[in-house]
Amino acid sequence: MIEQVIMEREKIYNGNLLLVNARYPLKNTGKERKEGLVPACLHFPAILLKRDAANILQMVLEKISPGRLIVPVSGYRTQKEQEDIYNSSLRDNGEEFTKKYVALPCHSEHQTGLAIDLGIYKEKIDFIRPDFPYTGICNKFRKAAPAYGFIERYQKDKEEITGISHEPWHFRYVGYPHSRIITDNNFSLEEYIEFIKNYTENNRLVYKDKCNATIQIYYVPAEDQTVINLPARYTSQVSGNNTDGFIVTIWRKS
Repeated sequence: MIEQVIMEREKIYNGNLLLVNARYPLKNTGKERKEGLVPACLHFPAILLKRDAANILQMVLEKISPGRLIVPVSGYRTQKEQEDIYNSSLRDNGEEFTKKYVALPCHSEHQTGLAIDLGIYKEKIDFIRPDFPYTGICNKFRKAAPAYGFIERYQKDKEEITGISHEPWHFRYVGYPHSRIITDNNFSLEEYIEFIKNYTENNRLVYKDKCNATIQIYYVPAEDQTVINLPARYTSQVSGNNTDGFIVTIWRKS
């Protein structure tokens, strides 16, 4: 049985697969973005994430058992907070540094509630560039994260694509299996959003995971009202991409 879902065009600005960068600003800013936010970690109640992202972050941390060696440094930011951080960095660090490491207001993933900066515990932690090395417990987190839905967002050698310098501390929730596909193919999120456009309702990307689940993924370009056909008997999810359409994910048990 097929269920038809009608998505208004503005829905492309909602979901876990939003592409937010210098070219594509976040459209839905303000009060509505605070809905559904919870503490990223219980010991840091002021650092917030979207509920799904926070729950998954806790699952990854439980998997690797870091104790308190890994700490959240920055999660959700309001537009005002992003403006303050950007202006402070301009004043303290200069324009060249700021363009590399601090996104413009409305162009920051932190305003989505889906991004988290992590640091290894130290007495003093750099708020903009926390230390999160490719060794020890930090790398254990980095390797475990894609199996749950997180990616390292700003990889080395992807600077020209992302517009942001390499940030080994910045992780973004996109959901599984997108996180696994992105990591296995060394995609940036920008590259993945374009890659998925090769797959349509009649030509779906089929991903089979280790739990014998078959997951289908495809892209639907946005219209004023976009009709998306979803199988009623399976779990499915539709996310806007913040650019021009929707990404559909359907989980089928083998």
